[in-house]
Amino acid sequence: MSHPSDSKLIRLQFYATAPYPCSYLNERMARSQVAIPAELIDTHIYSQLVRNGFRRSGLFTYRPWCDQCRACVPVRLRSNEFIADRTQRRILRRHGDLSVTMLPLEYHDEHYALYHRYQLSRHSGGGMDEDNREQYENFILKSQVDSFLAEFRLDGQLKMVSLIDKLNDGLSSVYTFFEPDDPQASYGTYNVLWQVSLAQELALPYVYLGYWIEECRKMTYKTRFKPIEGLLDGAWRLLTDAPPHPDASPLDE
Repeated sequence: MSHPSDSKLIRLQFYATAPYPCSYLNERMARSQVAIPAELIDTHIYSQLVRNGFRRSGLFTYRPWCDQCRACVPVRLRSNEFIADRTQRRILRRHGDLSVTMLPLEYHDEHYALYHRYQLSRHSGGGMDEDNREQYENFILKSQVDSFLAEFRLDGQLKMVSLIDKLNDGLSSVYTFFEPDDPQASYGTYNVLWQVSLAQELALPYVYLGYWIEECRKMTYKTRFKPIEGLLDGAWRLLTDAPPHPDASPLDE
């Protein structure tokens, strides 16, 4: 049975960007395939695009399209089959006092201040640490799909904000930023665990976690959540042969 948005899908166009330096693997060049125009990409269409390896950044919908590299693997968790390991259960207990409020995509000074602190601490020199309010809004608050903010507080203090898309078959974790000066916290890991719980509550089978690169140490955390699937050669398959990197940093470092 056709969906009212299917006619929009036929009208989408795709183009490849010029090569640019890869953000994840040193000394490599990357390219992206971009879907346009943005105004045609509603939740139904975007859900189909995500199943085919696309992601979004603001209104920019893309997937890796590199000439001689296939290192970026789209990954998703099977929410209904997920069982937390001992470390993850400990993190759930540690952050069980966090209160969560789901909000529309609206600007809050407090959110932007936390975003700026997070970028300065965790991604200094990467460009996003210089984002002004307009750049923040274009990245976090612009969406053509069903999106919301999850705000996490402890005793009234803002600790974390997560931008999440609700797709036809799951949740898509777009971006999360958190208080960088809580050394004993594991906010990033807790956030993924919370999204898995929300997907279960909403009867959504997947939580999409973006891309995983085996050679990129910062992405190793994704394979700690199981069962996890990767989009390989056009089909979603379990990543059973992805051992943790011996020098991997946790998601929260």
